[in-house]
Amino acid sequence: MRKKNKDSVSGSRQVYSTKEKVVRGMISAILCCYCMITVVVILITVMDSFKTKIDIVTNLTGLPTKLTLDNYISFIKTGNFSLYFRNSLILTVIGTAGCIFLSMMVAYGIARYKFKGRELLASYTLIGSMVPIQVMILPILLILRNVGLTDSLVGVLLIYFSMISMSCLVFQKFFMTIPAALEESARLDGCSDFRVFVQIILPISKPVLFTETLIMAIQFWNDFYIPMLFLNGQKTTTLTLAIYRYLTQFTTYMGESMAAVVITLLPIVILYFLFSSQIVEGLTGGAVKG
Repeated sequence: MRKKNKDSVSGSRQVYSTKEKVVRGMISAILCCYCMITVVVILITVMDSFKTKIDIVTNLTGLPTKLTLDNYISFIKTGNFSLYFRNSLILTVIGTAGCIFLSMMVAYGIARYKFKGRELLASYTLIGSMVPIQVMILPILLILRNVGLTDSLVGVLLIYFSMISMSCLVFQKFFMTIPAALEESARLDGCSDFRVFVQIILPISKPVLFTETLIMAIQFWNDFYIPMLFLNGQKTTTLTLAIYRYLTQFTTYMGESMAAVVITLLPIVILYFLFSSQIVEGLTGGAVKG
């Protein structure tokens, strides 16, 4: 009787394992197709950035008949590249630092302190990750207009500071895996809450902190929607807005548009290849529940 039960259990497990393999195979095939399409599009963009305008028109997807750097030189010299790059860098660095700092503070408070409304605050941060930014654009626009921060990098930075929902959730789950005994022993030695966080929590959180910082930096660097709505002046233009303005006149600036895309994409590709393993490690660590 026990043998039959064991056989039935093992048989059901085998069926489940087979289904799981089929699902994983389908997902892998879809992801492979998506990666291949993405790689092909990127390669075509890179090749076209080294072509002349005539070569792009007559040979869009083929290898360049003659390599030229004129598109890059034209974009950097005549496109006010230094200003666009500076604006994007300011928004990315300061926005990422502010967002990560606030999300860590909120997550640590939820994970470690017991107070009235704690569960409500945790649910509120979770709901924030489910609400698309498009739904909140109108009230945000009215608030920034009332305080005089439209067409200002400061206004966009304030929006970036508020985008803490997903990072807060990841940090919260990670902090819950850290034994509370470490902090209690430090407090017995006379450490304040601030010293406990800086000297104990931060060193342990380096993998997740590094990963979330990279993810948010990539998101803010590539962001187009928020700058398009709130940054309209020439002095506040970012690289993504510059690409958009070139693409609106694509027939005139074909090569420059491709060069602008490659220049903007290059830092992200470098970051990914340098730190891809750390990103996966940090996400896995932040996903573990205590």
